[in-house]
Parts: sequence; structure tokens; C-alpha cells
Amino acid sequence: MSQTNIASIYDKDPIWQQILNEARESVNNEPLLSGYLNSTILDHDSLEDSVICILADKLGCETLKDMTICKVLGQAIKSSAEISTAIRADIRAFYERDPACDKFIMPLLYFKGFHALTAYRVTHWLWNNNRRDLALFLQNRISERFAVDIHPAAQIGHGILIDHATSLVIGETSVVGNNVSMLHEVTLGGTGKDTGDRHPKVGDGVLIGAGAKILGNVKIGEGAKVGAGSVVLDDVIPHCTVVGVPAIGVGKPCQQIPALEMDHLLEKDKENA
Repeated sequence: MSQTNIASIYDKDPIWQQILNEARESVNNEPLLSGYLNSTILDHDSLEDSVICILADKLGCETLKDMTICKVLGQAIKSSAEISTAIRADIRAFYERDPACDKFIMPLLYFKGFHALTAYRVTHWLWNNNRRDLALFLQNRISERFAVDIHPAAQIGHGILIDHATSLVIGETSVVGNNVSMLHEVTLGGTGKDTGDRHPKVGDGVLIGAGAKILGNVKIGEGAKVGAGSVVLDDVIPHCTVVGVPAIGVGKPCQQIPALEMDHLLEKDKENA
């Protein structure tokens, strides 16, 4: 994608404009944060520049200083329209699905699920551009900084909500579709004995509850719901709710796309409510 085409994204960017407005409002409401809000948001010309600044500050270390991290992040984010699109879709996912998020500025500044996910997108770009040693270094740094471990080779779609995020693990050959929501302590892992293609494939619109473990090269059909604390070892058909250890089907979600509703109640519980 040329710099001209990337610039056209900046010119028509309602999410960035809303973030700028929210940052100005926050400066008025809390002057003590004016320096922070200026340096992270208001001094920048685009959402991409703001993201690069924020992630560089969080991921910089003795081995790779902030300015070096900035260059790496900039190379990935500013050369990939896909990353730019994903950043905006992910921010919107947090805003629309997380009841604790009532401003677009919040995931950008404060939610480590968004930070870890965006940083993963950079490592994925590096991995696909034959810079795998640097991708793995940054994966380790992301894990140390955010307590989130996503392999750079994993494939993750747009519009992803990773709520709270602590202790989330996504393995090397995992595939996650678009508009998926998952909470803390979710694992998309292997069984510990297989090699090759060994991690879960999660369809569009899936909702995965806190602490759920999905293990092996299993398919989670689109619009499925995995209950909190469940252990999934077999395929889950589309638009099915599974719970338990090991997980079994207990019905169908009330919504066509449960990830968008973030409703973790079982259908039978609703009937008794």
C-alpha cells in the first residue's frame, strides 16, 4: 500500500477525530494529564502515529530503546493498510462490547488487551516479512509487559475484543476469525504432543468465556459460545453453546453472533430467570 493510499485513510477517519475530541475533553477535565494526553494523542497527526508512540513507550527496553521500537512499529503499521483497518475495528469492538468502555480513547490508552493485540499484529507482519527473530523477541517482550502470549504466526481477524486479557495464550497455528470476543485466561493451545498444524480454528462471531481452554486442531464453528472455564477438546458446530470439562453442547446461543452481545448466561438460565 502506497503512502498516498495510507494518507487517504487518515483523511477520512472518524474514529481518530473522535479520539482527538475525547482527548481535548480529558485535558479540560483533568489538567494533570495534559502532558500525557498531548504526548500520546494530541501531538500526533494520525491514529497510527499515536499507536506507535504508546506501544513504543510500553515495549521499549534496554535491548531495544524506544526510538528503535518506534522505527519497527512504524515500518509495520504504516506499510500495512490491513493493520490500520484492524486497529480501528478493534477499537470499535472494545467500545461497542465492553460495558466498562464508554470512550474510544480508553482502549487506546488504557486497555492492555488492545495493546497486546495491536503489538501482535506488528509481530505477525514481521513474521511474514522474514524477520522472525525480531518477531519472536517482541513476542517475548509483549508477554512480559502485558501477560499475553500470542505467537507471531497465529492468524487473527479484525474486530477482536480481548477483555482484561491477562494470561491469554494463542498458539502458533491458531486461526481466529473476525468479530470474536474472548476474556482473560483463555487458551487456544495444543494438546502437548502434536506437531505441525496443532491449534484451534475459531470461526467468526464466537464468544469465548473467561478461563476457557480450547486445545488441539479443533474447529469452533461461527457464532458458537464457549462457557467460562470450559475445556474444549472436540469440534464445536456453528451456533452451539458448549460448557463443562470436557465441554459438551447444551443448546444454542440466543444471538446469531454471540460475540457482539457478550451475554455469558446459558439459555436455560435465562428461561429460569
